[in-house]
Amino acid sequence: MDDNDNSTGTNSAGLESPLLDQFVDGVVDYRGRPVLRSKSGCWRSAYFIIGVEVAERFAYYGVSSNLITYLTGPLGQSMATAAENVNAWSGTASLLPLLGAFIADAFLGRYLTIIIASLLYVLALAFLALSTLIPSNCTTANGESSCSPRLQVILFFSSLYLVAFAQGGHKPCVQAFGADQFDEDNPRERKAKSSFFNWWYFGLCAGPTVGIFVVSYISDNLSWGLGFGIPCIIMAVALIILLIGTITYRFGEKTEEKSAFYRIGLVFVKAARNWQTKPSTISSDEEASGNLPHQDSQQFRFLNKALYKGPNEDETVCSIDEVEEAKSILRLAPIWVSCLGYAIVFAQTTTFFTKQGATMDRSIGSNFNIPAATLQSFIGISVIILIPLYDTILVPLSRSITRKPSGITMLQRIGIGIFISIVSMVVAAVIETKRLNTAREYGLLDDPNAIIPMKIWWLLPQYLLAGAGDVFTMVGMQEFFYDQVPSELRSMGLALYLSIIGIGSFLSSFLISIVEKATGGDGWINDNMNRGHVDYYYYLLAGISVGAFVMYIFSAKYYVYNRGRGL
Repeated sequence: MDDNDNSTGTNSAGLESPLLDQFVDGVVDYRGRPVLRSKSGCWRSAYFIIGVEVAERFAYYGVSSNLITYLTGPLGQSMATAAENVNAWSGTASLLPLLGAFIADAFLGRYLTIIIASLLYVLALAFLALSTLIPSNCTTANGESSCSPRLQVILFFSSLYLVAFAQGGHKPCVQAFGADQFDEDNPRERKAKSSFFNWWYFGLCAGPTVGIFVVSYISDNLSWGLGFGIPCIIMAVALIILLIGTITYRFGEKTEEKSAFYRIGLVFVKAARNWQTKPSTISSDEEASGNLPHQDSQQFRFLNKALYKGPNEDETVCSIDEVEEAKSILRLAPIWVSCLGYAIVFAQTTTFFTKQGATMDRSIGSNFNIPAATLQSFIGISVIILIPLYDTILVPLSRSITRKPSGITMLQRIGIGIFISIVSMVVAAVIETKRLNTAREYGLLDDPNAIIPMKIWWLLPQYLLAGAGDVFTMVGMQEFFYDQVPSELRSMGLALYLSIIGIGSFLSSFLISIVEKATGGDGWINDNMNRGHVDYYYYLLAGISVGAFVMYIFSAKYYVYNRGRGL
């Protein structure tokens, strides 16, 4: 992770090199002044921004990782209801980046959006911690607990969704802002940017790994208020880190051009207006260039209607570049849809995986039980181990074969991860079947609070496989959706990737409801997991993922990279 190989701007004699101190086109510093390559951006800025993401992910996963335990414990919800609530919240949290990215790309800019979102984040986490100190009015009768939706519940869920709203502005903008620190027109920085996405995800997983260990233990053994309060403090630290790095950042230079949202929207509007009319006049841009729109986009040729004047001869026409810009957005749709199967699998790690672990032997030694949610940290550990191996061994090896700067294409990387996620579901199903057989063997099927004499470490393979899938699919999707949208919409591109995870969470919640109704009260998903069949549910997810994977293969096969890139 060297800073552009010669980031200091000095030659071998230690003297200032004017060739290295070149200005970077299209960007300015925080005061609006031109910036020198050797004194701004690249890894010197990326370190700060990765640090911000580590802190923010610590805070986010400190809340989300043990959320199902809080809902089924202090708030007294059933397992199915709690899982649906977790999926609904995480889905909302993953969709709100679309709104945050729109606000950033169209109005405020990424940096200011991050500042405002960070302040809201700190406030939301403070209220979340406060909500745990209010009596919940929970009662227990005949072994079942229930709670009335009074002040604690209202404040808790209001704060929880404010956390989702705040991270919706924070997450896509921070990552896009980090990638913006690398000049894609410079060969060295372009290669470094591909590496940035790997190390970004390394930091993104390092934060949760520590956060899950620390916050889960504190929440389970000390205090829920402290467990939610620590993420609040960490989020305040993230804001401070961001501000410290301000003098090193590269900011996009403001232009007088129409916004990308306006340009793309105009293409769709004009194409729709001209759809039922025969084109009468070819646009002046097309005549001047003598070129027709790219043939790789013929499946979206209806947008070519925007190149022609409609019935009103005085109205303006769209340029070929604007039409191709709109087509580049539509080309993403099949990839987006076919990744939803992966997203549904991704949602299981914070719900049923955790509930599985809660029924198993979690003892270490004679006096210590690890929280079930702690095993989520092994996803991060898997990523932390595999990212350096991927970046330092697999990429150079595959690069020598394919001659591509990143070794394999972004879509190939995503596809490998989707296949791994299918394997993880099959493995999870097999292990759950073993857990059920162990419960049956020891006569514990009718005791929902029994600890099955089977070590929780049996769940490690499914967590480690989930992490391996993330290294390929999650990082690949981040780079793909950042790279394949117009440069002005890169926050929105990353929000599109996050929306896959969000829709996947909603689909998971919907699927749980369908399965619960279809299999009855004592069916696959049961408050008494020993009488349920989550293993069947995992096999169902594996089957759905296989279907989505086949669709992905066809979508990827016919996808043509924007700007001719397949990095």
